[in-house]
Amino acid sequence: MQTVWRQPKQHHPVRALRHLLSALLLLPVALNVALAATAHDDWHAVFPDATDFGEMADTPPAAPAFRNGELIGYVASTRQAIDAKGYAGGPIDILLGIDLDARLVGARLIEQHEPILKTGVRPDDLEAFVSGFAGLDLNATHRVVRAAGAPGEIDAISGATISSVVIGDVILRTARAVASSRGLFGETTGSVAFEEDAPATWAELVEEGSIRHLAVTVRQASDAIGALGADLYPPGAAPPGDAPFIDVFAGLATPVRVGKNLLGERLYNRLMNEIEASGQLLFVAASGAYSFKGTSYVRDGAFDRFRLLQGTRSIAFEKDDHVSIEKLALNDAPELREIAIFKLAPGDGLQVTEPWTLDLQVKPIGKTDGPPASFMLPYDLPERFLATPAEPEPPTIPLWQEVWRSRAVDIGVLIAALTLLTGILVFQDAIAARPKLYRALRFGFLIFVLLWLGWYASAQLSVLNVLTFAKALLTKFDWGFFLLEPLIFILWGYVAVALLFWGRGVFCGWLCPFGALQELSHHLAKRLRLPELRLPFALHERLWPIKFVIFLGLFALSLGPMASALRLAEVEPFKTAVVLRFDRAWPFVAYALALLAAGLFIERFFCRYLCPLGAAFAIPSRLRQFEWLKRRWQCGRQCRICAVGCPVQAIHPEGQINPSECIYCLACQVNYQDDHICPPLIERRKRREKRDGTIANARLIDVNSND
Repeated sequence: MQTVWRQPKQHHPVRALRHLLSALLLLPVALNVALAATAHDDWHAVFPDATDFGEMADTPPAAPAFRNGELIGYVASTRQAIDAKGYAGGPIDILLGIDLDARLVGARLIEQHEPILKTGVRPDDLEAFVSGFAGLDLNATHRVVRAAGAPGEIDAISGATISSVVIGDVILRTARAVASSRGLFGETTGSVAFEEDAPATWAELVEEGSIRHLAVTVRQASDAIGALGADLYPPGAAPPGDAPFIDVFAGLATPVRVGKNLLGERLYNRLMNEIEASGQLLFVAASGAYSFKGTSYVRDGAFDRFRLLQGTRSIAFEKDDHVSIEKLALNDAPELREIAIFKLAPGDGLQVTEPWTLDLQVKPIGKTDGPPASFMLPYDLPERFLATPAEPEPPTIPLWQEVWRSRAVDIGVLIAALTLLTGILVFQDAIAARPKLYRALRFGFLIFVLLWLGWYASAQLSVLNVLTFAKALLTKFDWGFFLLEPLIFILWGYVAVALLFWGRGVFCGWLCPFGALQELSHHLAKRLRLPELRLPFALHERLWPIKFVIFLGLFALSLGPMASALRLAEVEPFKTAVVLRFDRAWPFVAYALALLAAGLFIERFFCRYLCPLGAAFAIPSRLRQFEWLKRRWQCGRQCRICAVGCPVQAIHPEGQINPSECIYCLACQVNYQDDHICPPLIERRKRREKRDGTIANARLIDVNSND
């Protein structure tokens, strides 16, 4: 057999480049196909009965779902529909399936950036929470609460109440917006019915009042301008008095019967898709010598020759609201010089069921600064577009107000506790002078903070709150998210004020549930006579910066993607020990128990060296405006009792108190006023007793001598 050797095929560089460009051009197509297939997989997951889907369209965007060619519902994305944002300001994207009975048939989480959900909550828990919305009837009232029990209540994820409430609100708002825009709540939405699609002529629209007419002659316009002390036309240029000056036609073009007949089906549908949900289309047209548009809108962007009046509201129009129309679709329409459609947003406040007036502003011809005269064209929505009024819905209130009302009792308890704490801080001298009263208040308050504020109410502040707040300032800040957890919000407000008066210690020493747990467990260890370790102050002082390094690292990481910062934030055991009450994976529980074990021997070990939240509070605590803790010149010179007895070693050997480390427990103030502990007071007491004894002896001698 003869072997034939072939020369390798030479690749022409131009041909190779052409193949490469073709591949690059086809790459977006392939990616789009792959993405579409992935998207439809998600759509089938939330609407399993559908066999096909349309495109995302209309306002708010939603894709129709079909079964064998028959419409059975819609698929919507919370991000596309309402630009949903989470507690941290990041996007939340949840895919929803809504059937024609206004019922949620499926919900699937696509994207979220909630910091609380990324620490301590299993992905399965989050997915189960979202998918649990399937089956809800959107005609009924639903809300997410901490402990669901009543009809319509949905149980929040344990340890993630705020994010649960936000996600629930996003799901329900999106689903209801889509259902309302597609008429799934019934034919009567509010008190108007614009769906009637019937052919009509220009004459019929005018006769029924859908289009209103205002005719102004030259004489009428001249008289109105003359009454203002000006001339409509320059001398000798005025047309005959009975000549038409302007004929204006106006009406609401939103109803299908009006807009579709005036504009034609294609243009009408396009304009309806361009306006927001509950937006309106205003039709204005005119013939005659005077233009209702004028020319200023070309230069200034605003129409100054007409406006809408309704009650005390005045609605002006800008260039972006304007769509110029070349010709109407009606054959019997009069010849019109100007035809326009103006878009009205829901925020403009026009109530379509209430009368309104088009105010035509006539100005002297050829002048820009002359006084305008008003000619009014009143409009009432024709009765054919007034639907039978539906049952009045209860007034909607912001979500955070609803949450605050539901937790009114808890809010009252917290405010009472904060009032008591304020009294302790304000009258600290009188309380510190009574050691038994001080100890009762101190330990009683710590027990309350641990049991009620921490383990019951889960109101444990965290460095995550600081990072989330900072992140929100860098994105789209919304107070509504921070108001969703009333106890946390009230605590933050109180701590912010307390920082200016007393410094960091008010929170760390009195309002931190994990701090209370450490202090109470340490006192129990002392009762059990466990040894107490006290680090040399030089070493102790060098361990302080650790918590500041941790906080600054967390803050730096939080400026970018939050994932790394959230993982490092697990240095805080608060979620494990307080919010979840040790019901968590064993590594987290072991870490929290290790910190508590260290605190048995070194009081408040975590607070001293590792707490990033304490470091965050320590930074502004230097700005406090008052020095409430009293010291004597002997402190640190002749006496170091308070320095030795400080539970967190916040008092330097020289006697001064470090405000960045002080937890404001008032132990030093009890010593300060105890004349059996404080050396200067002991000396003063002994001198007083000696003086009183001398006087008593003198009186006794005097009495004996008299005898």
